[in-house]
This record gives sequence, structure tokens and C-alpha cells, in this order.
Amino acid sequence: MDKHAVLLSTGSKKPSFFYGYIVVLAAFFIMVIVSGLLYSFGVFLKPLSAEFGWTRAMTAGAHSMTVFVTGLLYMVTGRLNDRFGPRIVTTACGFFLGLGCLLMSQLSALWQLYLFWGVIVAMGLSGGFVPMTSTVARWFAKRRGLMTGIVGAGVGTGTMIVPPVTSWLISGYGWRTAFIVIGIIALLSLILAAQFLKRDPSRIGQLPYGENEVKPENLISEARGASFREAIHTKQFQMIWAIYFLLGTCVHTIMVHIVPHATDLGISAMIAANILAVVGGLSIVGRVGMGIISDRVGRKLSLVIGFILLVVALLWLPLARELWMLYLFAIIFGFSYGGLITLESPVVAELFGLRAHGVILGALVFGATTGGAIGPILAGHIFDIANSYYLAFMACAGLSITGLIVASLLKPIRRQDLR
Repeated sequence: MDKHAVLLSTGSKKPSFFYGYIVVLAAFFIMVIVSGLLYSFGVFLKPLSAEFGWTRAMTAGAHSMTVFVTGLLYMVTGRLNDRFGPRIVTTACGFFLGLGCLLMSQLSALWQLYLFWGVIVAMGLSGGFVPMTSTVARWFAKRRGLMTGIVGAGVGTGTMIVPPVTSWLISGYGWRTAFIVIGIIALLSLILAAQFLKRDPSRIGQLPYGENEVKPENLISEARGASFREAIHTKQFQMIWAIYFLLGTCVHTIMVHIVPHATDLGISAMIAANILAVVGGLSIVGRVGMGIISDRVGRKLSLVIGFILLVVALLWLPLARELWMLYLFAIIFGFSYGGLITLESPVVAELFGLRAHGVILGALVFGATTGGAIGPILAGHIFDIANSYYLAFMACAGLSITGLIVASLLKPIRRQDLR
């Protein structure tokens, strides 16, 4: 008998408190730490380049490697999360995240930058987005978009808080001390928060929130769902992979290079870091807002809306030469990218079900991180040649237009599409 049927047949009363809200809170906190640390690299870029004489492409390459390795490992942590749950996965990743930051404080050579930040920190980051959003998808059938948006808001919160704090630490105590402080915080915070996570409601005798109230929008049963092998052979998977590859290229290019770009325009480092904070703050609004919108109007229309806003932001950026113009860019860009990221896990759940949700989501996120690995290093190379980010930013605008076209062509999956 299905485990959900067993729970229903017991006749037990509905619990007065749904534990899924604790899971959401813990996942939100984990995303604050993980994402805030990841997007703080742009604040370290100039100090590291200046001290060791590395070009921006060389330094940004470490972030590209981090993003790529994280995406690759998401398929592993997604699979492990499907089998063993998020507590074990995130505890282990918290250890590696803290270790990587502490090792960064002892940095003395370029190969160490790529090993410490590009590999060890990446191992820690892989306990973030995929395990957290996949776990939340198992806890909520109704309000899945909203709850995923709340967890995703941790990315924006982290981006809003951690880079300015890191910039303050660097200016007051140096970049080595900054790495020590954020490393200790990451280590302790992630391990503690992970202890509140549970894989799914059946572990404590509950059912997913609103399971009996929601009819799936697609023609695939969420209870069975598609296997990983079935999913990757569908054109929908390939289209979503392309969509998030393009998005990842744009987002990580901006998040790494927007602070150096602003300082090149004569804006102080502290104020430039606040541009990242605005991006983070508006991404919170975008994640929660788009989560609510997608629950009402559907995931495809929400994808299209998100990409339209992204196109507007990226076409505006090359024209932005003053601080207020950069803040306006940050508002539109933050809302759009935050909303688009939030949609990824619900889209996977609705198209492919929950059977292999973690590993399917991990494979799609790998598409985003592959783009995220390529974008920053190419943008750095373009800057090294042209001494300007104009061409790099225009290229991002072109990629976002392509993403909009692909998103508009996305269609639901039918059972006969699986093989």
C-alpha cells in the first residue's frame, strides 16, 4: 500500500502544526549563508587582483570554476537528497564550506585560489539550492511556488547582507580576516540549521500540505513521476536546460562584474557593494512575488514575464553611467532574476513529478551553473582586451532575448513523451 494511503487509513487527526514551515525556515536560513557567501566573491575580486597582480579574467576564473563544480555536484547532492534526505547532505556541505573559506585566508598562489574557492567551497555550496528547494517541493503540493519563493528569498537576503558586511570587513581588517570570519559563521550556521531539516512529511506521519486539494497542471502523476532517464530524453528538459543555461550566464556575469564595473565609473567600493545589496533585496520581492504569481497564472507565463523584465534590465545596463541608473538596473534585474530562479523547482515538479525531483533539478541547475562558469570569465577576458564591459553586457542582453523565445515555446509533457 502507498505510504500516503497508509497515513490516511490510520484515521489520525490532522496535526495542529505543520512541520513543513520549520523546514522552509531552516532552508531559508541556509540559503542566506550559502548565497551571500557565493555572491561576495565580486567584493574580493579587486583586492585579490591587486595584491597578487592577477588579471580580472584570472581571478574571476576561480568563481567560474566554483559555479561549474557546484552545478556538477548538485546532481550528486540531488541524488543523495532523494535517498537520504537533506540533514546529512547539508551537514557535510557546511563543513566543506567553512573549511574552504578558512583556507582562503591563507591564500598565496593562483592554484590555491582555484582549489580552495573553485573546489572546496563549491563542495559546500552544493548543499544549498537543489537540496533545499527539492525538499520543500516534497513538503508542499499547494502553495509550492510561494514556499519555494520564500526559500529562494534567502538568496536575495544573503546577497543584500553578506557582500556589504564583507566589504566592511575587508576595508577595516583586510581580506584574510574577512575570510576567517565568514568561514566560521558558515561552518557553524549550516551545521546547526541542517539539524532541523527532514526529507519529507511521511517521516513524521504527515502529508504534503494541500496534497488532496491540488490537481497537477500537467499530465504526469506527481506521485509516480518520471525517472531521470525518462526526463532527460524529453524536449522539455532540453528546453529548460537551455533556458537556465542562458539565465545562469547572464546572472553570474552580472553578480561578479557589477561591483568592479561600478568602481570603474568612479563609484566607491562601499557604495558599489550596495548595488549588489539592491539586487539582493529586489530578488527577495521577485522570488516571493513570482512564486505567488506562478501559483495563480502558471509557470510558463511566469517564465515569459520574468525574461521580459530581464531583457529590459540588461538592455538598460550598458547605458547606465550614473549611480541612480545603476540602482534602477539593480531593481529590475534583481526582481526578474529572483523570480526566474524561484520557478525552476516548481517547473520540475509539475513537468516531471517528485520521483527523481532532486537529481532532475540538479541536472537543470548544472545547466545554469555551466553558463555561470562561462559568463564571468569571458566577461573578464572581454574587459582585459577592451578595457570596458560594454560588449559583455550587450552579449548578456542577447542571451536573455534568446531565453525569452525558448520559454515562450515550452509545452507540457504527455505520458507518451516519456521513453
